[in-house]
Amino acid sequence: MKKRHLYLLIALLFAGLGACRDKENRKLPIMGHTQFQQKNIGGKITTDTIYHTIENFVFFDQDSNRVSRQTVEGKVYVADFFFSTCPSICPVMATQMLRVYERYKENKDFMILSHSIDPEYDTVGLLKDYAQRLGVEENGNWRFLTGTETDVYELGEGQYFATAQPDATAPGGFLHSGAFLLIDRKGRIRGHYDGTKPEEVDKMMKDIDLLLRKED
Repeated sequence: MKKRHLYLLIALLFAGLGACRDKENRKLPIMGHTQFQQKNIGGKITTDTIYHTIENFVFFDQDSNRVSRQTVEGKVYVADFFFSTCPSICPVMATQMLRVYERYKENKDFMILSHSIDPEYDTVGLLKDYAQRLGVEENGNWRFLTGTETDVYELGEGQYFATAQPDATAPGGFLHSGAFLLIDRKGRIRGHYDGTKPEEVDKMMKDIDLLLRKED
């Protein structure tokens, strides 16, 4: 009887180790447009896969720092789109992103980029006040970005594939999704999550952990 219990314990232990290995080895999808490029190397045809990556951008954050694609080079980061006077989903998104910030604010390999889709109103000074009210530290890893309307709309819809545009019929005058976009160290989109749902943000944080542990 005791021997049977021992065998059962060993079986459960190995099953648990196998499940852990499966979690460690899982891979996140790479989202966006994919291209295939053929090369002739020494008479042998090989095919390279070229994934969509976020192109260069330039904005300014709440501390008047210039933020570009180079700022997040080699880092894992989350991007989203908001505006400070948003009367609908933005406060919920901010509450959920605060959870992410609190968990990773000491991690130098991680950043959050929140892009204002109302840059005419959301100046550097206003975003500074907004960040302070949320409790975000000065020059921390959560950056609230402002720039030109053209730049932010092109970045949102052309690079992150996220809705971000003016719309007189939408609450507050702007239409945007509640998406949190997870970007890897190479600038590729690895996850798309509903930033208004705690369970989606929980999943995103598990995926952040995975990307922070691995290079790919």
